[in-house]
Amino acid sequence: MTRHITSKELSEMDKQERVHVINSLGGFKSVVLVGTSCQKLKPNVAIFSSLFHIGANPPLVGLVFRPTPPERDTYSNILATGRYTINHINESIYRQAHQTSARYEKGISEFEMTGLTPTYLDDFSAPYVAESHLKFGIQFREKIDITINHTTLLIGEIIQIYIPETCLEKDGFINLEKANTLTCSGLDSYHRTIQLDRLSYAKPDKEITSLLKD
Repeated sequence: MTRHITSKELSEMDKQERVHVINSLGGFKSVVLVGTSCQKLKPNVAIFSSLFHIGANPPLVGLVFRPTPPERDTYSNILATGRYTINHINESIYRQAHQTSARYEKGISEFEMTGLTPTYLDDFSAPYVAESHLKFGIQFREKIDITINHTTLLIGEIIQIYIPETCLEKDGFINLEKANTLTCSGLDSYHRTIQLDRLSYAKPDKEITSLLKD
């Protein structure tokens, strides 16, 4: 049996049920911790599932922020300092990462409340998560207001990357499974992944071949 849900049914759903339905529809997503610091150098960390790739040259990524107010420390810290970090979540820290979504009072560090460790690398002003295996530093580049639902897209340029050598393959591919990187679905479901294959570059006159198999 397949259930057909109309826009009218969606609008009449309990708010929490509708949120779960819509957030799950997009499938599996990146889930990361975003590290920032306010101008008083208080470290902040928050979980996001809205990270996406924009381009490789220059290397750009986007994050979508929900409407403000209420004030959101990560958003205001990025605009104030111009620097932030993206930290992959692994199996050893996913519960702590999830807890960073709690609405703590302003001035309280999620690092302290969750037991995650801030670390500052190579004079970069924003904190990384020490327990994360794969992480990168971002310079803020552009803000785009999305008027249809009052969210905001922040675009940043990757200027630092830290990857375990065992995860970086000769052609530049990053093996996320070796880094124990998790993915998520919806708002609260965390998943391991299993690689099926890597395929050759698709061309109209060439058969696709496996890059992993002989």
